[in-house]
Amino acid sequence: MIIKKLFGVALILCMGTSSLFAQLPVEVTGQVKKKRVTPVKLFKVVEGKVVEIGNSTPDEKAGKFGFLFYPDYEGLYVIGTGNPGSPNDNYKFYFKSGDKLSVSILDSSYVLNGKLNSKENVVLTQWHDFVNPLEQKAVNFMKVQSTFVDFFPVLEEISGKTKGFLTGKATGNAKFDKNMPQYMAWDMAAYASNFLNTPRSAHPSVEEYSPFYGTLKAQDFAKNTAAVYSQPWGNRTLNGLISINRRQQNIKFTGGLENLKSDLDFLPNDTLKGDAVLETAARYKNFVDYKALIDSYGKYILTASQKKRNVDIVTPLALLKPGDDALAFSFPDKGGKTVTMASLKGKVVLVDVWATWCGPCKAEIPHLKKLEEAMKGKDVEIISLSTDDPKDKEKWLKMIKDESLGGTQLFAGGPGNDFSQYYKVNTIPRFLVFDKAGKIVSVDSPRPSDPKLKELLEKTLAK
Repeated sequence: MIIKKLFGVALILCMGTSSLFAQLPVEVTGQVKKKRVTPVKLFKVVEGKVVEIGNSTPDEKAGKFGFLFYPDYEGLYVIGTGNPGSPNDNYKFYFKSGDKLSVSILDSSYVLNGKLNSKENVVLTQWHDFVNPLEQKAVNFMKVQSTFVDFFPVLEEISGKTKGFLTGKATGNAKFDKNMPQYMAWDMAAYASNFLNTPRSAHPSVEEYSPFYGTLKAQDFAKNTAAVYSQPWGNRTLNGLISINRRQQNIKFTGGLENLKSDLDFLPNDTLKGDAVLETAARYKNFVDYKALIDSYGKYILTASQKKRNVDIVTPLALLKPGDDALAFSFPDKGGKTVTMASLKGKVVLVDVWATWCGPCKAEIPHLKKLEEAMKGKDVEIISLSTDDPKDKEKWLKMIKDESLGGTQLFAGGPGNDFSQYYKVNTIPRFLVFDKAGKIVSVDSPRPSDPKLKELLEKTLAK
């Protein structure tokens, strides 16, 4: 794929078969009318998720942008200023060969311009305007403060009117007209589930859910893989519905494989079960947990895409198996002296990856001090590895003094340090254990507040 920018227009040419160029390109012209002008992105839908295929930087004076591209498929695409993981500031459009779209992107919505827009996008925009009160409350929750008290009545009112929405709105495109009721159903499910699964100042009990939630069944939306895969954020919406159905059925969140098994029971489709397994695997930080998962549910990894994702997930984890060599790290301590992994051989090493700004990290400090006291006189070295930015080094030194922090305090110099990257430390605190020979025991061990960490250290010492 080649992307060129010319006068604020992103020209996207998909280099492929000659038949691709036999079709006409889609032409998008637009204007950003937001308080803060940012690049506009074009996304396609891939297996229920959105993937960026182009971006256009609006000109400074008028905020104009544009795209010219050959569509990979006829169906839903997304244009907006948001990120691919969320519908915030992103809007759905329907494209086929030769379509034209003229649009203005506003702070929390969009409007079509002129009369050259396709009938499909006119209907989609009418639908967007129809459900916009729900979108504002459910999706733009950072801008529009809303609780279930004001949201549920709007949800019920709009859901009651959806049956008559399409009357007189046939576009003549049989494919679009057939799929539009499905698009509407997914949007309503997305708004309803996103509302309950995002932060609010008040949350309803299951008994307080409005009647519309009784119609939302994850199994109904998961019957057809193609339907899930054709929807921007289809997987996100399906996961949201499963979460709601679990609450409605009083299924507790237990974590681990038992929790995944409960989720899989809501999916009648093996391909979608495979996606759920891989989403779980992607969160794992060690090979042991990954292997237990695949031993139990690897049979659901069926498609070529899933098999590739599986390889991408396991490749870095395979480098972090128990018994493998630890990373040969080298960091300065609070006095500036360099401490290396090699210098710690002969001791069981516990590494605490933390930062001074991290609340959960600080909550573990009293427990870490108790563990340090319990390990006194034993061949255990406790390393506290700060990932604070270099500019906050003095803040780190002050906290060591003020909190009388023990162990060996090392400064990694920012979250992008070699240790964090190697061990995939995306969230903190994170605790890792290495044996006396400098081999990995666990790259995601229990926290000091969990008695299992002390048991792990004693078990490692005994070997």
